[in-house]
Amino acid sequence: METLFVNWNVDPAILRIGGFELRWYSILFVSGFILGWYIMKHFFVKEKVDTKLLDPLLYTLLICTIVGARLGHCLFYQPDYYLGSWEGFLEIFMPWKGGLASHGGTIAILLGIWWFAKKYGPRNGFDYVWLLDHLVIPVAFAACFIRLGNLFNSEIYGGPTNLPWGFVFLRNGETLPCHPTQLYEAGTYLALGIVLFTLYHFCLDRTYRGTYVGVFLIGCFGSRILIEFIKNPQVEFEEGMLLNMGQLLSIPFVLLGIGFLIYAFVKKIPARATRPENKPVKKTETHYAKPLSK
Repeated sequence: METLFVNWNVDPAILRIGGFELRWYSILFVSGFILGWYIMKHFFVKEKVDTKLLDPLLYTLLICTIVGARLGHCLFYQPDYYLGSWEGFLEIFMPWKGGLASHGGTIAILLGIWWFAKKYGPRNGFDYVWLLDHLVIPVAFAACFIRLGNLFNSEIYGGPTNLPWGFVFLRNGETLPCHPTQLYEAGTYLALGIVLFTLYHFCLDRTYRGTYVGVFLIGCFGSRILIEFIKNPQVEFEEGMLLNMGQLLSIPFVLLGIGFLIYAFVKKIPARATRPENKPVKKTETHYAKPLSK
């Protein structure tokens, strides 16, 4: 019986002009943010939040994602290299050389959104948890795109497998089919995004603030813990570890997700944005003389 598998030898670059390369990863990365912008616009319009906030929100997320993901890789996975010499330290500021960690991006996004909510939320009817609830939906789709970009780069895949959908990553010199863990994660994030968007569309007025981000964190990082068991070590120090760095970093996010669900069911704050009501103007007494009674 012939074993089925996929010979994967796709060029990660779509085109090359001199020293410039346009990669599939870059296109998918940017596409995730563009799709996210339109999804957030749908949410803002539906809940009557000022759509002028979408552009600064996009810039905040883009900066936090790139900076956080880069720092996460450098500090969590290879601190000895990036902090061990001036050459390595300067490469921290060169994300195009490779090395982005989703956990670092998540931490930076959480901090950036906290700042954004404090700055714009009070006068626009939303708070930090409301913003997280809505953002995790486009983030799920963007994460799917990023993992597809990893597939085109022939990176972050699993160990050998006999399953018929195994990929032989020829560009890396592999000769045996391996688990395409990029597709496992991409499929998980896509399903998570569809479930959350459906829940939002049909149950917005019956859910509480914190529900969506709680479900996302548990689903996203819970699946990450499981998939990491069949993924190849990303750095040398992970070899022989019971739980690798990706799993250890995922555990706090799962616990945080549980915390958000508890918050949702205890506080019971409506998931829909509530515009600040105009306070009635208090009547003040005047000093005009009252008319004389007859």
